[in-house]
Amino acid sequence: MRNSPESALFKARAETDMDGCGQEAGSGRSTVLGAETRPDGVAFRVWAPKRRDVRLVLDDREDVLLTPEADGYHATFVPGLKAGARYRYRLDRDERLYPDPASRFQPDGPHGASEIVDPAGFRWTDEAWPGLSRAGQVLYEMHIGTFTPEGTWAAAAEKLTHLRDLGVTTIEMMPVAEFPGRFGWGYDGVDLFAPTRLYGRPDDLRAFIDRAHGLGLGVILDVVYNHLGPSGNYLACFAPAYFSDRRATEWGEAINFDGPDSGPVREFFVRNAAFWVEEYHFDGLRLDATQSIFDDGPRHVLAEIVAAVRDAAAPRGAYVVGENEPQETRLLRAPEAGGYGLDALWNDDLHHSTTVVLTGRNEAYYEDHLGEPQEFVSAARHGYLFQGQLYAHQAKARGTAGLDLAPDRFVTFLENHDQVANSEAGRRLHRLGHPGLVRALTAYLLLGPGTPMLFQGQEWGSGAPFLYFADHEGELAALVRAGRADFLTQFPSIAADREIRDALASPESEGTFHRSKLDWEEARRNGASLALHRDLLALRRGDPVLSGRERRAIDGAVIGSQAFLLRYLGEADDDRLILVNLGRDLRRPSLAEPLAAPPASRGWRLAWSSESPRYDGRGTPDVVGPHGWHLPAASAMVLAADTAPPSPAE
Repeated sequence: MRNSPESALFKARAETDMDGCGQEAGSGRSTVLGAETRPDGVAFRVWAPKRRDVRLVLDDREDVLLTPEADGYHATFVPGLKAGARYRYRLDRDERLYPDPASRFQPDGPHGASEIVDPAGFRWTDEAWPGLSRAGQVLYEMHIGTFTPEGTWAAAAEKLTHLRDLGVTTIEMMPVAEFPGRFGWGYDGVDLFAPTRLYGRPDDLRAFIDRAHGLGLGVILDVVYNHLGPSGNYLACFAPAYFSDRRATEWGEAINFDGPDSGPVREFFVRNAAFWVEEYHFDGLRLDATQSIFDDGPRHVLAEIVAAVRDAAAPRGAYVVGENEPQETRLLRAPEAGGYGLDALWNDDLHHSTTVVLTGRNEAYYEDHLGEPQEFVSAARHGYLFQGQLYAHQAKARGTAGLDLAPDRFVTFLENHDQVANSEAGRRLHRLGHPGLVRALTAYLLLGPGTPMLFQGQEWGSGAPFLYFADHEGELAALVRAGRADFLTQFPSIAADREIRDALASPESEGTFHRSKLDWEEARRNGASLALHRDLLALRRGDPVLSGRERRAIDGAVIGSQAFLLRYLGEADDDRLILVNLGRDLRRPSLAEPLAAPPASRGWRLAWSSESPRYDGRGTPDVVGPHGWHLPAASAMVLAADTAPPSPAE
């Protein structure tokens, strides 16, 4: 499945070397990685096993020769040095200078000098924050550069009350590790310990998270441990062993987690995972494209990363989500059962079914999805739709068994950054589908048993597209642009239409980036959509059965060619019935389905309707009454067990 547009950027890596390293370069846990501030100076440590002469270059001092240590490390201590000073490394007396591979900040971008950062200088106020657990999460995917017009952490922090009032519990922040250019998605990061200068200074990120915690919001960070970007990546200049020539990803060289000299490489990435929790108080991580993190060693590096995150967060709770295209459920298994211990995985299967319903098209990687009611019943009950059976699009089996996994182990969504950008114009789904269907599927998402995720602006029906943008120049920009166009040709409707291909947005265009920014005035104008999302999340949070606090089980059934129901079995027969009709009006004098029957000696009452005028709906008839069942076209209803017994006619 090709469903990740940023892959176009990294194909360029094999065709052009933008940086070079000046010359060919041929383990116990340390207290220092990079530059560590101390009361009397700064300690430096870098891994460069093939380099004999590693020197620290400071602006106003003589070069300092680092002392070789075991396992290829070089270290030194500089008395009197303080945070704010800038430095670089000189390798084997080469004239070229390099930033620190573990730099905490790159004020001039990935090609410039590194800046010493003192994490203890920020005064946190989140001492009472408990961290996150798996239960009850509602995620919100955010790209800082386009979330506000300013595109900064400080500006985004001003919008956090909006998310709290919406009913979100946790922000999933797209990658922020330093990357080249003036804008980008962040998946081409090259300085993994340095929050990008594009969104502010390191303490601005700390202030954002501190503010979020004060409002009761968690924050997890999307990190990329399967490759590095094609420009500004100097790791191989210090140690070629960072990368593997035995494997490759669709984005370029794979990271060497299990080959020769892989010990310090593993240490680098595991320490990075813990670093974001320790120094920035992130509540966990989202691990990008885990299928391209290769490790045949006795303990997979993913299990080590998850354990490091939990240790760093303790005694607070941590939450770790993964993306895994092959849908390998072992990532969710406990380490003692041979798994990696993640909390949840993204569920692309459900997204594909909802997209087919809303657009009517199932080309390219949507071809195995028909958007039929059974897919939605099965997704609610079992998470992944493909758990080892044949997947025609790839002509092989896809997924592994997960029938025993709880529904909240799967992150469900109608939109995310990849999938919105994978349309020819980055259009949001509300612009592609019938308004009633959008409301009905939003209800299914936000009241469903999975862990729901919204993409920024989805809650008010943002009119801004989300396009693929990456600021590169010259040959690399041309290669990225061509790669993006080639990626979209997997959709026959795009490949066959030259007019559409000619109109594709150029990733390197500043206009492409600015068009993707949210317009917050829309949030004020589009009150019906915002009310829909707020009401559904309030219902999810407040109803003891829908929230899972008093839910015993979930079942479901197809009740029409385009309609289905979900039955949430509550304690003491306090059940809920979710009815979803994806087609035309459904009128049935009876339903030969036991899940439609009310609890003993009770009836059904309407608790919520997507057709309420509050959401620009067209009104709700009697869903169940003396004349049977009536479900309006393109709608969702929630029925609750009534305390009054049904009449004989019912």
